[in-house]
Amino acid sequence: MEIRTGVLSFLAERGLTITFFIVGQDAAFPRNHGILRSLSGAGHEIGNHSFRHEPWLHLYSESEIQNEFAAAEEAIEQATGARPRGFRGPGFSVSETVIDVLIARGYRYDASTLPTFLGPLARAYYFFTAKLSEQERKQRAKLYGTIKDGLRPLSLHTWRTAKGSITEVPVTTIPIFRVPFHLSYLVYLSAFSEKLADVYMQFALAVCRWRGVAPSFLLHPLDFLGPGEAPELAFFPGMSLPLEKKLRVASSALARMCKHFEVLPMQAHVAGVVPKMAELASASARNG
Repeated sequence: MEIRTGVLSFLAERGLTITFFIVGQDAAFPRNHGILRSLSGAGHEIGNHSFRHEPWLHLYSESEIQNEFAAAEEAIEQATGARPRGFRGPGFSVSETVIDVLIARGYRYDASTLPTFLGPLARAYYFFTAKLSEQERKQRAKLYGTIKDGLRPLSLHTWRTAKGSITEVPVTTIPIFRVPFHLSYLVYLSAFSEKLADVYMQFALAVCRWRGVAPSFLLHPLDFLGPGEAPELAFFPGMSLPLEKKLRVASSALARMCKHFEVLPMQAHVAGVVPKMAELASASARNG
């Protein structure tokens, strides 16, 4: 999806640099190179969001995943001048094979897990509102995860396989309750009441602070599009709302984030936290 220059202005006005996960297929189009290069030029981190953005990535064979990543990396680096070292699976799609390939290709972190029990409900809503064939439904059978994903860790942690290890940066859900609070959810709530969306964000951040969770807050391109700009995605929550309203919700949410947390690109966050994790593990081993 085309990234609007307005998003860059929105972030620059607030002095924020974040991580943009880029779809390789979008980066492969020369017409997108200018805006994509402006992301890295503005100091934003560039991540890999796969090449074809197929949420059944977890069904790929190892060789298919290797080819997918190689194509995405080449297209993204050519477009932005930056080689991605972080990955987010489309539709939060991840598997141990995906993790193995990330480790083999030298990635520093994965950001594909969404620890929530609401995945099946989100998938049911998507199936109800989107016009999908039977084959498409089968391919998306695990879109947004399963109930078991609600038991995944909320904080930064190490994902270990037989091939090695990599840092996992989960998309934060509200501790204890395990319900999402990324921007799309706030935009959806704002359709009923902007005050409700703001209170929900306040509550989410308060619980994160109480539980010692540094939130990874997800923004989606559709959160910055107005009605009619992507008619094929009209089923997505909040797509009927005026852009001005969405920007008010985004501005309020990020202001609250900045009040209580230092907002960083993911790689910078990982670089700051992982050494502390290693120190704690070492101290625990000595004391144990």
